[in-house]
Amino acid sequence: MYQIYSVYAICTFAAMGGGLFGFDISSMSGVLATSAYTNYFHVNGGYLQGAITGSMAGGSFFGTLASSFIADKMSRKTAIQIAAVIWIVGSIFQTAANGIALLVFGRVVAGIGAGIASAMVPVYQAEIAPKEIRGRVVSLQQFAITVGILVQYFIQYGSSFVDGGPKNPNQSTLAFRIPWGIQIFPATLLAVGMFFVPYSPRWLAGQDRWEEAIRVLANLHGHGDIGHPKVLAQYREIEEAMTFEREAGHSAFKALTQPRMLNRVILTVSIQMWSQLCGMNVMMYYIVYMMQAAGVPNLLLTASIQYILNVVLTLPAILFIDTWGRRPSLLYGALSMMVLLFVVAALEAVYGVPNPRTDPSLDHISWLIMDNPPISRAIVACSYLFVSTFAVTWGPTSWTYASEIFPTGIRAKAVSLATASNWAWNCALAFAVPTLFQKINWRMYIVFAVFNMCAFVQVWLTVRETKGKTLEEMEEVFESGRPAWTGVSRGSRLDRLQRDIAEGTVKVRLIGRRYEEL
Repeated sequence: MYQIYSVYAICTFAAMGGGLFGFDISSMSGVLATSAYTNYFHVNGGYLQGAITGSMAGGSFFGTLASSFIADKMSRKTAIQIAAVIWIVGSIFQTAANGIALLVFGRVVAGIGAGIASAMVPVYQAEIAPKEIRGRVVSLQQFAITVGILVQYFIQYGSSFVDGGPKNPNQSTLAFRIPWGIQIFPATLLAVGMFFVPYSPRWLAGQDRWEEAIRVLANLHGHGDIGHPKVLAQYREIEEAMTFEREAGHSAFKALTQPRMLNRVILTVSIQMWSQLCGMNVMMYYIVYMMQAAGVPNLLLTASIQYILNVVLTLPAILFIDTWGRRPSLLYGALSMMVLLFVVAALEAVYGVPNPRTDPSLDHISWLIMDNPPISRAIVACSYLFVSTFAVTWGPTSWTYASEIFPTGIRAKAVSLATASNWAWNCALAFAVPTLFQKINWRMYIVFAVFNMCAFVQVWLTVRETKGKTLEEMEEVFESGRPAWTGVSRGSRLDRLQRDIAEGTVKVRLIGRRYEEL
């Protein structure tokens, strides 16, 4: 079967699995303001809407936990294909929903697929990519998420005009069935297309399929030449790392509880947690509610700009994350988002008033900015800046960091736990935010600002820079004994080995699955 070996092409295509995550995030935001949705399901905010929205994230939580078993046993790429098929099934149930029960069931099933894909796509990308562009290609996962959010939102925006628009009390259910049905097609493309990309060479090595592993490495990094210095150097690095991992027992779940690994597990679980508690998904899931509270007249159009910014501002991160590094991205992102949330809280507290309840469509909002366009525009501007900041910093970096700091034997397991943290908090926020809008209104922004402050402190104390290091060098990065804020040594062991092989200082010959220095 024809195989694609361009790293950029492979990782871009695999990133479509992240697009499923993006479809999930905005799968409700565009339909919440339509008469078709509110009249058919009889939902208007509160706990019930939170449960419907959060059901997909709940399914994703369990899908994420199951992902490592599938990926370790059947391969990373097969796990992504299975995720796509499960998503298709869930989407069919959502599209056909005749009540809340079937809608929630469909969202849970689709969520399982999104959870598997969101955990395994960055693992697959990290194991395929060379260290020089690893951050860039893993960031494609976040870019795909933002594109999925944007595409789904505009599909919903366009569908909202069915039968005279979202205000028509007799609007057809096509207003929500069309966008939920269309999301079947990218998942189908992903499931079929993954047949044409290679297995991860590190997964193949872990299965003792060394001949296949070296051929994949040669096609990816040596133009098909098994004797290429870069291929030989990588092969030797992987073989040594695999030998060490097996001797150290780095393959079972219990390895995650060993002190040296537990610190990394806690770190990645925390980063994924902060990526939710920073407040970004409030902006994505419930942007319509936020704009309603701010007194913005054209809700769907104003919100759409936010989704566009989310896509466009992810591009600088893709281009430069391997230049400016992971640690600065997380630090500056947390600090900036904290400030913006405090500003929004202050504006709403000073200029807002309790909802006078004169408009039934705003019953789910308890605090409003009324007849004050400058303040409304300021709040919208802060939300745009907030989303732009997340897109450049925490969005791509949180996925990249988790996928690169663990040994191959437990990478899928550790990333599944980290991603499960993401989905667990995603689910909790999806459920809680509608109620927070009602109960504590503007104070909600202070809560998320404090979360960003806590994230900044943890990143400063514990996050180590990983740019320019191979996956096999992470032991040195994390076991150096130096504080996280002092940085790491420059250069890479792989570069030195590749140079020595090219110059003939070190001669390597492959014998079966092992190498021999001459």
